[in-house]
Amino acid sequence: MKRPGISLKVHGLLLLDKPVGLSSNAAMQQARRLFQADKAGHGGTLDPLASGLLPVLFGEACKLAASSLEGDKGYEALVRLGVVTSTDDAEGEVLASQAVDLDQLDSRIEAALAGLRGTIDQVPPVYSALKVGGKPLYRHARSGTPIVPQARPVVIHRLDLAGRDGVDLRLVVRCSKGTYIRSLARDLGAALGCGAHLAGLRRTRVGRFDVGEAHTLDVLAAATPEARTAALIGLEQLAAERTRVDLDHDQGARFLQGQTVRIAAAAVVSAASAPVATAAPDGGAGAGAQPGAANDERVAVHGHGRLLGLASLRQAEGAGDWLVAPARVIHAGTERSVGARELAQPPPMPGGAR
Repeated sequence: MKRPGISLKVHGLLLLDKPVGLSSNAAMQQARRLFQADKAGHGGTLDPLASGLLPVLFGEACKLAASSLEGDKGYEALVRLGVVTSTDDAEGEVLASQAVDLDQLDSRIEAALAGLRGTIDQVPPVYSALKVGGKPLYRHARSGTPIVPQARPVVIHRLDLAGRDGVDLRLVVRCSKGTYIRSLARDLGAALGCGAHLAGLRRTRVGRFDVGEAHTLDVLAAATPEARTAALIGLEQLAAERTRVDLDHDQGARFLQGQTVRIAAAAVVSAASAPVATAAPDGGAGAGAQPGAANDERVAVHGHGRLLGLASLRQAEGAGDWLVAPARVIHAGTERSVGARELAQPPPMPGGAR
């Protein structure tokens, strides 16, 4: 067992099921201590009120996972009608309340939801982390000088009613990055003429990752170190959907030193299952090479038996060669750098739970 106070070089992505009551940073710090990782971050803040999928990044995964977390997000939301709050959620001060005409409600909900689907201009909450003048909006609000931010475009791909219990609406949402579900609740209440706030929220999806794959802090704490390590999504898997370029030993050494590497040809593909771009030792096109790709696409660079980093790939002038310019160099060693999920099914967590 590792001695307290000593951190390890842990590299990978953990899909964490954050509980209600913890901030995203507090949940991340608990996970970091469980893995004894020296470096951690998280992708996509969840308020303490919310639960669900929180991607936690360890070590060199911070360099790789950004593109995987840029996609749409999914939520299950509980919207309470008839009450408006200062924060647009249940934690704020009640600013107004009124009775809701339940007899007329059901016939109006779908029209109100339809008006919020598609590309809309959304005004973020006054209490949010967006910065104005270098200062988060929530700090302006708490100091007594709230600033209403400018509207910005977001895309609501799905906004459906899953059920209603009195004045509580259960909604299913799929939206673009940067969407505030609190603002959706507020605007839905305004459209219905009764006001509303977000009473509960669970994030179910971030990009290609689903909350069904996530692990809770309690389960992780009860697991063996081997089972915890197996829960990580490793660096190789995080880069698997990118174009791949394989370098020989000398080329890999130059890449790790930050040098641009010239290769004979490269195939531009979108998944690891497609043909691999290979730098042929004789200067010819490698197996599966398909010259003529779009310039400056970031690719996953492999060599020395591992992932070396990310690079931009552009065609060299006056030749059919390609230039691989380092964008992110991965210095991960072999110690706990690859989640076992890449290699085998992970050992079961206690009770089979996640």
